[in-house]
Amino acid sequence: MLIHKQSDIIPSEITSKETFENRRTLIKAAGASLLTASGIFTGFINGSANAASGRQKINAYAKSKYSTDEKLTPYEDVTSYNNYYEFGTSKTDPSIESRLFKPAPWTVSIEGAVKKNKQISIEDIFKLAPLEERIYRMRCVEGWSMVIPWVGFSLAKLIQWAEPTANAKYVEFTSLSDDLMMPGQRMRVLDWPYVEGLRMDEAMNPLTLLAVGLYGEMLPNQNGAPMRLVVPWKYGFKGAKAIVKIRFTENMPKTAWMKAGPNEYGFYANVNPTVDHPRWTQSSERRIGGGLFTPRIKTQMFNGYAEQVGQLYSGMDLIKNF
Repeated sequence: MLIHKQSDIIPSEITSKETFENRRTLIKAAGASLLTASGIFTGFINGSANAASGRQKINAYAKSKYSTDEKLTPYEDVTSYNNYYEFGTSKTDPSIESRLFKPAPWTVSIEGAVKKNKQISIEDIFKLAPLEERIYRMRCVEGWSMVIPWVGFSLAKLIQWAEPTANAKYVEFTSLSDDLMMPGQRMRVLDWPYVEGLRMDEAMNPLTLLAVGLYGEMLPNQNGAPMRLVVPWKYGFKGAKAIVKIRFTENMPKTAWMKAGPNEYGFYANVNPTVDHPRWTQSSERRIGGGLFTPRIKTQMFNGYAEQVGQLYSGMDLIKNF
């Protein structure tokens, strides 16, 4: 979402007819680079379409109690209709422009208010906790939504390993900055690298997920490979992708969209149907993947996760703290 000029925005709520018809072609063209984490995946799946896209199965994961039982968004839609400005501002750009992205080797730096700064490889991240499949509702600020079966584990497991100090009140996530592999960064759409953040209690909530896969397979490049953040009660832009640094801070991080448009994109970004975006209603949404005439549905407070997270915001003014 560009926010400096109205003409720069592409606020599509549903897939265009051309995009819908060409989606499978785009997916086949988007060959993902391979991540090699011993014992986690089995290699290429049989079949020409799967081989063309470099899809890799994850060997073992459990079904999570946190999952919704709602109908899944088709894989083709999940992987071809994305907001990922590092690869372009059109929703079809990431599946095309991420073909040369290499998610391996990969190391994440742990910094800030921790007992000791350190680094961890993606292979060792996989070993921190057993993987789970969590089917989450996901909501975009523009009014469209998906239901995605993520594979990963609670962020709390990595935080425990990082050993933050008592001064750690927030967690800041920084995505990769590399305009050779991420051509969208050649445009000054945002202040690169992409930065997002959570309050510590939000980060420690068991729903907050470090995702390494979806649909039982390794994350495609266009969905944030090799590791991304998933916070299902918040709007999608809170989900930092291709994370290379996690920093614990005493003060609230200045995130990418807060810097770009502080009157439109706040730090909390909780799904709240009673507080509209200045240019879009947040009271209803349209599920991607149901066709051009999919009816809108009512948006739920905290995206339907109020029972699990509502207490985090008890007493807060959610209009001021948007």
